[in-house]
Amino acid sequence: MQLRELVDAVTGDEPPMGRTVDDIVAAGRRAERRRRTRFATAGTAGLVAVAVAAAITVPTLDARRTSSALSGAPRPGVSPWPDASPFTFTFTGYDAGTLHVQDPIVVSTAYQIAPVYSDRHTSNDRPVSRDEAIEENTARAKPSLWAYLTVYRPGAFDPAAVKDGRSVRVAGRRAVQATLPFGFEPRNPVDPGNKLFAWEYAHNAWAAVTSISRDAATPSFEDLGGLVAGLKPAGPTPAPLPFTVGYLPRGYVPLQVGTHAMPGLSGIATARAGDYGGATYTRPPLRTSGLTAPFDSVEGGIRDGFHIFVTPSTSSNQSPEPGATRCYPGAARRGGFCNVWSADGSVVVQVSSEGVGGQLPQAELLRIAEGITVADDVRDESTWTPAGDALTP
Repeated sequence: MQLRELVDAVTGDEPPMGRTVDDIVAAGRRAERRRRTRFATAGTAGLVAVAVAAAITVPTLDARRTSSALSGAPRPGVSPWPDASPFTFTFTGYDAGTLHVQDPIVVSTAYQIAPVYSDRHTSNDRPVSRDEAIEENTARAKPSLWAYLTVYRPGAFDPAAVKDGRSVRVAGRRAVQATLPFGFEPRNPVDPGNKLFAWEYAHNAWAAVTSISRDAATPSFEDLGGLVAGLKPAGPTPAPLPFTVGYLPRGYVPLQVGTHAMPGLSGIATARAGDYGGATYTRPPLRTSGLTAPFDSVEGGIRDGFHIFVTPSTSSNQSPEPGATRCYPGAARRGGFCNVWSADGSVVVQVSSEGVGGQLPQAELLRIAEGITVADDVRDESTWTPAGDALTP
């Protein structure tokens, strides 16, 4: 599935959708036919099982906002950043001119990801109403932007592997910038609106901002370079999750999680859609070095895995079935997904192998889903569990 289709589905004037690949792709294609000129840039495949819900304000992660920050410029060869375990947040949001980095909401074994907003653009990270969709097609509308900051753990990012990357220095830091191809497909010509800017924020540790803009000129590399000085360590704070896992099939390990979001780039693409949280598991563990992009930025990046999603019922295209459990087959009758509804039908737990290999039989997906315990009050983060405790039985 192409990121253009996913983003169009998320931001289009479609009714609330569910979490099957077919639903999302179909919605994206319908949106694309109606608005071919609205969002010309594209991303890569592998972003599956995205909920398109009514816009709901995501609660602020107050615990991370009030964490005591470690200050001071790093000495050469010495990092002031905390030596944190995976699934831990180590920075908070900050402003850099017209760009605004939010608190990170996705964290993995190799990186953390935060949405980036711009005063000069309309962000593609939430569903929009029909009136908003019409407004975005007018001449006076702001250009659309989908941007995110990925802060990699030491040794995870390889700047030399960035295709056609240009080495620069910004604020005294090593950096690399590149214009990415249309659709992020290497065989395609570059698209001036697709940019990557990465810098070494600590010894052997890199951060990278990816910008997919309808306006080729903004944000510029100079704008993106303005993010360098503001990135500071904070915390560390374990990522809280609104569920705990009671059963895992042999060999599967956690890869990435979303807090108030789905895991991975799907969560960044729907950052303000109101989802509670999720996780992605893989077998075997994926490499945590030599990266130039998040794990799910390329099709087939995850070949044997499954997702867990905990969302409000408004994120599903199935009608709420209070207390019910339903499973659905996947492509070629492999894998699929299972839904478990809360007693009042307001919350749904979904376990899906769609788009991540589909290796697990439906019986295993069901066993995983039935073993998940949702927080007593899924809307209250104080009742959630640190990821390190929540992800394994």
